[in-house]
Amino acid sequence: MIIVGVDGSRAGLEAAGWAAGEAALRETPLRLVHAMPDWACKEEGSGRLAEVARWMREGGKTVLAAAEDRVRRERPKVAVETGLLPGDPRAALIEASRDAELVVVGDHGMGGVRGLLVGSVALGVAGHAECDVVLVRELPVSPRDEVVAGVDGSATTGRVLDFAFREAELRGLTLRAVHAWSLPQAGGILPPAGDGEQDEVLLLKERLAAHRERHPGVQVIEEVVHGHPVAVLREAAAGAELLVVGSRGYGTLKGMVLGSVSQAMVHHAPCPLAVVKR
Repeated sequence: MIIVGVDGSRAGLEAAGWAAGEAALRETPLRLVHAMPDWACKEEGSGRLAEVARWMREGGKTVLAAAEDRVRRERPKVAVETGLLPGDPRAALIEASRDAELVVVGDHGMGGVRGLLVGSVALGVAGHAECDVVLVRELPVSPRDEVVAGVDGSATTGRVLDFAFREAELRGLTLRAVHAWSLPQAGGILPPAGDGEQDEVLLLKERLAAHRERHPGVQVIEEVVHGHPVAVLREAAAGAELLVVGSRGYGTLKGMVLGSVSQAMVHHAPCPLAVVKR
């Protein structure tokens, strides 16, 4: 099942639309959820507080109905259900992720603060969910027919490629596998980009080999780029249909919820972003 968090914002509706397409491709049910405080979900009681709770529940049902209407218009064959979740949106979606194969949220909304690059709920869910997470941004008007995967030597790389190859195969798209690399500076001087590049090319080919065998119909573009992973992935993903990264990778600091690269991409990815868990 794919779970989508909606809140009435445009970002939430875009997330519902994207998730409906994904559910159709995977042939899996879709569940639209809206979170609200525990007390507002309780239907018993009387007085002013009960009236406010009733008003909030009706508002939540209206939000869910709008998202469900979009899903049924765009993907009428997808099995869809709706539900109100009690509690803070982050905690509620993280709890719901235990029983999901994918959680989808908009990049803003659901408690996002104006001026932030990404909503606080989206960031929290991307970091703590028990399953893979997709943060939905509006696609370019004419998206490039590619899925882009960030490849490094971390423990998450295998799952990143599993996810990326599957998405490319389901969507009939090309997979661009991007590996960014750099050499340590000596005395403040960066070595020539050509030094060690062949080793990085071989590393990428090794990472891709088994996945190519399992998905022979997927066209793959291998791209080894000398530079910082964040800048390299931003450029590679511009105009793509989806960018896939691991939740942790090179440069991860102990105690960080997300790796430094994946956290940066949550804020700066130029297209929908999949954050893949170990």
